[in-house]
Amino acid sequence: MENFLNVIVSGIMTGGIYALVALGWVLIYKCSGVLNLAMGEMTLIGAFVTLSFYSMGVPFLLAIIISLIIGFLLGLLTERIFLDKLIGESILSTIMLTVGLSFFFKGVVQLIWGVDNYVFTPPVFSLEPISIGPILFKEVFMWSFVAAVILLIIFVSFFKFTRWGLSMQATADDEMAALSLGISARFVYSIAWAIAFMAAGVGGTLLGNISGVNISIAHMGLTVLPAVVLGGLNSVPGAILGGITIGVMESLVGTYVDSWLINTIGVPLSIKDIAPFVFMTVFLLFKPYGFWGWERIERV
Repeated sequence: MENFLNVIVSGIMTGGIYALVALGWVLIYKCSGVLNLAMGEMTLIGAFVTLSFYSMGVPFLLAIIISLIIGFLLGLLTERIFLDKLIGESILSTIMLTVGLSFFFKGVVQLIWGVDNYVFTPPVFSLEPISIGPILFKEVFMWSFVAAVILLIIFVSFFKFTRWGLSMQATADDEMAALSLGISARFVYSIAWAIAFMAAGVGGTLLGNISGVNISIAHMGLTVLPAVVLGGLNSVPGAILGGITIGVMESLVGTYVDSWLINTIGVPLSIKDIAPFVFMTVFLLFKPYGFWGWERIERV
């Protein structure tokens, strides 16, 4: 039971970081109906930017703040340079453009930072485990989860109580009605990409503190996709629930299923990496819009 509790707690903490990245998917989809397939590379850029400033001697918290500012600016530039001209065009064209952006971003990262694995030196968090009763976990997991929760609260509050956030929700609900009220769709899309870049970057930074910063962080963008689908592609609360659910699932499968396969078959198979996608496929058969996704009904 103690081992089971440790596995659950570890999954929840990792899921909090997944939820932060999932928020970036949801933001862009809510505003434009586009699946941003460059989310993993945006996560990678944020992690390397934070690492670079931290390596220069900048305090970690300040390095994250600088990374947030740079992410905001990069999001604005990305939308204005690459996506602005596609407003009103087919969704498929925009999605294919995000595929091109993913390769472009990855190439830029490899050109600047290479493909080696980097770690935060000196370590930001203590390597000594923390114990709460029978539960043991590393400090990096605890503070990463706390930071993810704080940022999620800030983003959710932004949507509910600020003028920009309300404008984004109005555009997501009915773009034509929002335009008739004087809301600029170009402005909303730019802000959505800017905030998505910020959320993805912080998520990448937190993961980089756990497993190091390298090119494989980009794969996390697709790993988070089942979390987004689970909660609903346009639901902020769904992104939070989906991220935590996928985090717990990966932790359980990695601890129990993978160990059972090794002991039974003798072959080191890693099922935890594909388990979220298998679950997503089965889940879509019964809930194609997720828990809180909008159900689109077309009448002919």
